[in-house]
Amino acid sequence: MCGINGIFAYGREAPTVRAEEVEQTRDQMTARGPDGEGIWLTDDRILGLGHRRLAIIDLSAAGAQPMHSEDRRFTVTFNGEIYNFQQLRRELEGTGVVFRSHSDTEALLHLYRRDGPDMVHALRGMFAFALWDSRERTLFLARDPHGVKPLYYCDDGKTFRFASQVQALLAGGAVDSSPDPAGAVGFLLWGSVPEPFTLYRSIRLLPAGHTLTVHETQSSTPRRYWSLAETMQRSRIVAQGVTPGDEHRYLRERLLSSVRSHLVSDVPVGAFLSAGLDSSTLVGLAREISAGPLQTLTLTFDSFRGHSNDECPLAGEIARHLDVAHRCVVLPAGGQSAELDQFLGTMDQPTVDGINTWFISKAARQAGLKVAISGLGGDELLGGYSTFQSAPQIQDRSRRTPWRHAGGLFLNLHNLLGVWLDWQPHAAGIPRFGGTPEGAYMLAKGVFMPWELPLVMDRDALVEGLARLGVQDAARQHDVGAFNSFEQVAYFESVRYMRNQLLRDTDWISMAHSLEIRVPLVDSLLTEEVIGLAADGRLGVGKSALGSTLTRKLPRSVLDRPKTGFVTPTWQWLRKHPGLDAWRKVKFLQQPRVSDYRRWAYTLLHRYPHARALMLKP
Repeated sequence: MCGINGIFAYGREAPTVRAEEVEQTRDQMTARGPDGEGIWLTDDRILGLGHRRLAIIDLSAAGAQPMHSEDRRFTVTFNGEIYNFQQLRRELEGTGVVFRSHSDTEALLHLYRRDGPDMVHALRGMFAFALWDSRERTLFLARDPHGVKPLYYCDDGKTFRFASQVQALLAGGAVDSSPDPAGAVGFLLWGSVPEPFTLYRSIRLLPAGHTLTVHETQSSTPRRYWSLAETMQRSRIVAQGVTPGDEHRYLRERLLSSVRSHLVSDVPVGAFLSAGLDSSTLVGLAREISAGPLQTLTLTFDSFRGHSNDECPLAGEIARHLDVAHRCVVLPAGGQSAELDQFLGTMDQPTVDGINTWFISKAARQAGLKVAISGLGGDELLGGYSTFQSAPQIQDRSRRTPWRHAGGLFLNLHNLLGVWLDWQPHAAGIPRFGGTPEGAYMLAKGVFMPWELPLVMDRDALVEGLARLGVQDAARQHDVGAFNSFEQVAYFESVRYMRNQLLRDTDWISMAHSLEIRVPLVDSLLTEEVIGLAADGRLGVGKSALGSTLTRKLPRSVLDRPKTGFVTPTWQWLRKHPGLDAWRKVKFLQQPRVSDYRRWAYTLLHRYPHARALMLKP
C-alpha cells in the first residue's frame, strides 16, 4: 500500500519533466508511504515516476519502487496488494522467469512482459499502478475491478499526470484548479463525487475496472476490462451449478478463500470488530486459518455507555467467543469535535461520511498495526441495506400512482406547499422518478433531490453539471432493467455508494494514518461466485447466511442483532463548530423540514473555495 505519481510529457511540444514537480506531488502523499520514497526519470526527461512506500510485503530494499525489470525495459510504480502474487510467481517461474525479490510488485513486471495489457485479468487484489514500456514508449495504467484503490489523472493534450490523490496533483503546481459543475452536482445528489469526476474540471478518476494507455505521441481513452453488471450475469450461471442445500458450505469455502488471500502479509494483520455479522464472520474465519494471533479493535464513545449504540460489550463477547486478542477504544466526550478540523483538512474530495473510519484507523495505527481487515462490502454483496426493500417498494408505488404522468406538477406543489404540509422530498419525486431502478434508488438513498438543487446551486452551473453528469456518469454504463430487484439495488449500492463513498473514504482516511485496510468481501472473484446465489434468494434474508459459515458458531445475540449505524453528532457541529455555518446563509437550508444531512453536504462543499463559484449566492 503506497502513494504513486508520475508525469509523461508525450506531446511533441510538451516541456520536459521537472523532478521538482514529481517530488512535490509525491511528498504530498508522505502519510501514504512513510517507509520509503523513490523517484525515477528517463534520460530524456519525458517521463518521471514517483513512489511513497508503506512496506507490507518484502520489507527489504528489494521491494523499493519505482521498480525496474532486470533489462530495464519495464518500470512500475504500484499502489495496493496483489493477493495471488505467490501463485502468479510459481506460474512465471515455471516458464523460466527468475525473481530478484519476494514482492508482489515484481510479479507485475514479469506478467506484463508475458501478457501485455491483458495481465489485469490474472490479478486478484486491490491495485492502481502505472507501468512504463521503454521499447514501445507507452505508459500503461490500471485500476482494480471494484475500485478499492484510486488513480487520478490530468491530461492537457501534451502532458499526462497521475497520482493517488487529487490534492497531490494540485500540489505539483501545474494542474488547472477550475471547478467542475458535474462533480459538485454529483456530490450534492449522492454525498460523494461520482467517478470519473472530481471537483476539478481538469482532473479525472480512472474508473474502476479500467485501463488506460498513453502513447509517446498521443493519449487514449479509458478501456473497460471488468464490469459488475456482466459479473452479476455470469454469477447467475455459477449459482445454477451449486447443489440445492449446499449453499452454506459453498459460501464458507468461497469466504475462506477470500479471507486467506487477504491475510498474505509480512507484517501482522489486525481486524476491525464491530458487533455486526460482517466483521464477526471475517474475524472468525481469519482465526480459523491464521497461524498467528489476531488483534481486533472496536470503537465507541463514552457517551454511548449503556446505550444500544455502544458496540464494545457485544464485540468483547464475540472476541472471547472467537478467542482473539481484543481492544475496545473509547473516545472521550467531544473526541470527534476535537479532531474534526484535521479530518476535514485531510479530506481529499468531499464526503458526507468517514469520521468513524478516521477514528478506528487512528486507533489501529496507535496499536502498532499497519494492516487491518474490514467487513465493508457485506451489505452490497448479500443485501443487508434497507434499500433492498425500500427501492423496489418505491418502484411499485410509482407504478400504482395514478398521477405519475403529472410528476412535474407534483414537484411544483411540493416546492410551494411542502414546508407547511411536511411532505418528504423523496415522496414528491415518486411520480416522476420512481418508475426506474436508478430513479427509485436515488429517491431512497440520495442527499439532495434534483428539484432541490436550484435552491442551493447557481443555475448555469447546475444545467451544465447535470448535462455532463448524465452523459459520463460511470454508474450509467449499463442498463439494469433486465435484472431482478435484488440485482438492481446491489448494482447501484456497489457502483454508487460503496465505490464512490465507502471505498474512497477507506482509502484516503486509512492512508492518512499510514494504515492499509483490506476488504475481503469486496473481491471480484468472490462477487462472481456468490452474488448470484444471493440474488436468487438462496442464501436467506440479508446477511443471515454469514453466521452459518463459522466452525465456532456466533452467539444468538449477534445473529439476531438489528443493523445499526455509527452515530455522529452532525447537528452539534453545524450549530457549534467554527467554520461550519455556511448553510445558515441559504434560505432553503434554514427551513425546519430540511434535514441536517443536506446542510452537512452543502457545508462540506462550501469548504472548497473554488467550488463556491458554483453555489447559489446568498
